[in-house]
Amino acid sequence: MSDYEPREIESKWQSRWAEEGRYEVDPSDSDSAEQRPREDATFVTVPYPYPSGGMHIGHARTYTVPDVWARYRRLQGDNVLFPIAWHVTGTPIVGAVERLKNREPKQLSVLQDTYNVSDEDLSEMETPMGFARHFIEDSYKKNMQSLGLSIDWRREFTTNDERYSKFITWQYETLKERGLLEKGLHPVKYCTNEGNPVTTHDLLEGEEAEFQEYTLVKFGWDDEAQRASESASSAERRSANRSSGERSEPRAITVPMATLRPETVHGVTNAYIDPDAEYVEAAVDGETWLVSESAAEKLELQAHDVEVHDRFTGERLVGEHVTNPVTGDDVLVLPANFVDADNATGVVMSVPAHSPDDWVALQEAKSAARRAAEKSSSAEHRSANRSSGQSPREDGDEPRDVDDARMEEYGIDPGEVAEIEPKAIIDVEGYGEFPAKDAVEEYGIEDSSDPALEDATQEVYNREFHSGKLRGMYGDYAGEIVEDARDDLKAEFRGQGSFDTMHEFSEEVVCRCGGDVEVAEQDTWFLRYDDEAWKAKAHEVVAGLDAIPENTREQYDHTIDWLNEWPCIRNYGLGTRLPWDDEFVIEPLSDSTIYMSYYTIAHRISDVPVEELDREFFDTLFYGREAVDDPNETALDLREEWDYWYPVDYRCSANDLVSNHLTFFLFHHAELFDPANWPRGITVMGMGLLEGEKMSSSKGHVVLPENAIEKYGADTVRFFLMNSAEPWQDYDWRSEQVESTGNQLRRFWNRANEIISAPEGERDLQRIDRWLLSKLQGTVREATDAMDRFETRTASQAAFYGFEEHLKWYRKRTDTDRPGARWTLRRVLNARLRLLAPFIPFMATELHERLTGEPIAEAEWPDVNSDFESTVTEIEESLVEGLTDDVRDIVDVTDTDPETIRVYVAADWKRTVLAAVVDTGPNVGAVMGEVMQDEELRERGDEVNQLVQKLVEDVRERPDEQVAVLADLNEVEVYEDARDFFEREFEADVEVYREGEDVPDPEGKARHATPLRPAIHLEG
Repeated sequence: MSDYEPREIESKWQSRWAEEGRYEVDPSDSDSAEQRPREDATFVTVPYPYPSGGMHIGHARTYTVPDVWARYRRLQGDNVLFPIAWHVTGTPIVGAVERLKNREPKQLSVLQDTYNVSDEDLSEMETPMGFARHFIEDSYKKNMQSLGLSIDWRREFTTNDERYSKFITWQYETLKERGLLEKGLHPVKYCTNEGNPVTTHDLLEGEEAEFQEYTLVKFGWDDEAQRASESASSAERRSANRSSGERSEPRAITVPMATLRPETVHGVTNAYIDPDAEYVEAAVDGETWLVSESAAEKLELQAHDVEVHDRFTGERLVGEHVTNPVTGDDVLVLPANFVDADNATGVVMSVPAHSPDDWVALQEAKSAARRAAEKSSSAEHRSANRSSGQSPREDGDEPRDVDDARMEEYGIDPGEVAEIEPKAIIDVEGYGEFPAKDAVEEYGIEDSSDPALEDATQEVYNREFHSGKLRGMYGDYAGEIVEDARDDLKAEFRGQGSFDTMHEFSEEVVCRCGGDVEVAEQDTWFLRYDDEAWKAKAHEVVAGLDAIPENTREQYDHTIDWLNEWPCIRNYGLGTRLPWDDEFVIEPLSDSTIYMSYYTIAHRISDVPVEELDREFFDTLFYGREAVDDPNETALDLREEWDYWYPVDYRCSANDLVSNHLTFFLFHHAELFDPANWPRGITVMGMGLLEGEKMSSSKGHVVLPENAIEKYGADTVRFFLMNSAEPWQDYDWRSEQVESTGNQLRRFWNRANEIISAPEGERDLQRIDRWLLSKLQGTVREATDAMDRFETRTASQAAFYGFEEHLKWYRKRTDTDRPGARWTLRRVLNARLRLLAPFIPFMATELHERLTGEPIAEAEWPDVNSDFESTVTEIEESLVEGLTDDVRDIVDVTDTDPETIRVYVAADWKRTVLAAVVDTGPNVGAVMGEVMQDEELRERGDEVNQLVQKLVEDVRERPDEQVAVLADLNEVEVYEDARDFFEREFEADVEVYREGEDVPDPEGKARHATPLRPAIHLEG
């Protein structure tokens, strides 16, 4: 027996598989394509990697999941294609190269400290493809091969290969011709650093961010400030202007305030601005607007004509009055640090009756104004005292509250703030006149720093939106539910010129290059995912899809429903040029929707001259001879292979791609291919943690596969990743647990080699051997069912850990050197190696060849052998195990060391009751009706009733196949057969009796026996 050296074994099999071309697959041999059975073909894919950095352990799991399933299907006899390629489209790699050229410290740290790139390699990575090639060859491909991924490497390509670009060109020319590609203004994610539209694929933060359309309520302001005195403080300026009576000519300025609740415009009582933030006066589409500096930049990105005329801080507007365009009311502008000048326009309207955060802010402003007034009055009083000769307070003035000081600093009249009152505009059941006030009190909120304020605000918003009714001031809309009236109301006020719109993200968005991403309106080409006919076809794909897990099906349908136009181009980067406008590049998510079809012919299309790869070529390839006037014979030849492998049986991808890539994948297959070639299944995968924390390449918080494989071995890495969670669940890489997994595999190796090196034995089976073989059949069934459902954790747990428990019991129960035991153990090992081969291919392949002399690749996934299945045998052994546990529990509780153990099996009349329960079913009333017909049992009365209740409870918890055989069990025979085991286990004499008159029963224990639960007496 040799020691387990994982790297030696893995290197051996990696070399052999490569030399044999083990995973290079072609259509099954037959005389013609028409005779090739598609039924034996299985096609599984995973998103191709984006090599803007190295591979980490999270990627290892992503690519191991489909490999495990591919290996399973091969053992099931399928001809399996598992290909891979490299996605380089877009700007992340270009940006990474620029950061490398600039020798940015953070980028160098990621490359050198995290991914161990040498100085020599850095010099060769200063072009986009040089950069990509380094990580493709030295990280991804090397690690994939080390992990033993069963990939057909002949089919690899990159997405800027010229032939692949011809394939993408065909796709987009076809979509444009079908009216599913249009040009127009559209909101896009826009990197302000790169000056380029970006998509989810390009983001560092904010991948889940959504576009939010804000309504801009266009408040008016007559600016009476003296332009010449702008260097003076706001309070001095206003005071000087008012006392002198000198005013410049009023100028009408629009102060747009953003809201997601335009229906609350009638409830505005005041406004807030950050006095210290930067604001501008700008001409916006011919009007003069006052907005934050960042808002001006965003408005320009969103197709507004913007010209900045002046810059100043927000204090310019503090204390001024602006006019509500809908009600005509003048409202006071108050200073507030909570205003985010980088969000929307940087000026916000306050609706305290219906917004808990506005309610709290107003109460705090009123308190500050009241205190400021009191301090002012106190100061006047002290001044009067001093002038009258009274001494000032010796302890000095009270510390001034910041908010109080602001009221005075900006010349705000405390009395005016005190007079601000909430305006009720919406009635909603469960709240009083002011829903915000009720919510604040309900949540026990005391100030604006309380985190519960956000929950309270959201609750009021939701309840008012879905069930709130507008009050009378809304005229024709009065009495309508907010949800029903909002859009019409907004459209009406916009038509009157009172409203405008702008877009913001629901959260901060950052590009991979580090630049801020904003919403921009651009004249762009976009995919018309809003097309109803296209949506309908996509829903059809979902209906026929094996969605794993099942709850993702509704996520696909939901995404299809809300998805609208999708900008599909960018200004620069790697990838395919837009065929009819080569100034643009097709963006990453848009060129990765049907590339799975390209895998089928990627290894052969390189022989076709690029100039031949025109529209007609691909129409012929994918649609057949009838699709064109002059079909290309090479395309027809390639079509045979495409037709053999397609459709994709399973797509394995990340759960967070359901809302984009995976749904795009369904859309494009629905349109470009017929239903027979639509995807059959999608399995989503969860996210990975490292020691309980999110992995981060930039922070160096990752584990590199090459390091893990070198330390633990590839099989250990694979097995841990498959055992930690089901594919769609999140998992956590913990080194201590990985180490434990390696130790368990080492013990398995040693045990297996002991079996292999021992004589083969012969088929001379005892009850315990038949029990283990029966357990094996159940394990095969459980693992097979789990693998069919992509439940890789359940399958591996059953085949390894679950069966190890059976073996532990088996070794305890019997002499494993018996010929029958050796025969049993070899048969069990043979089956388990095939069950485990998808998970630990190197170890399983090596051991299988040592055991059988044959490669495991030529073996088959084990079938359930009904000859070895025995419910009776398994229940009998469970009785032995149960009795063992019961005796041990009594020994532990009584702290005795028995010399004799007496086992009392239930009397015959009790077995008669059990038979009645089995025949009648687990219904106490029905069973009692049956047994009371027996005179002997009827005489036992209450004793029978108690037994029936116990047995009914036991039977109810058992599966039907067990219940069917319970009445036929011979318990005495089972315990007699296991007598030697009991005596070894407890080092005591064991006596087995059936409850009755002539049984030695010194303590009257026998009467407690029930069927399947004997009574026990310990003596000694």
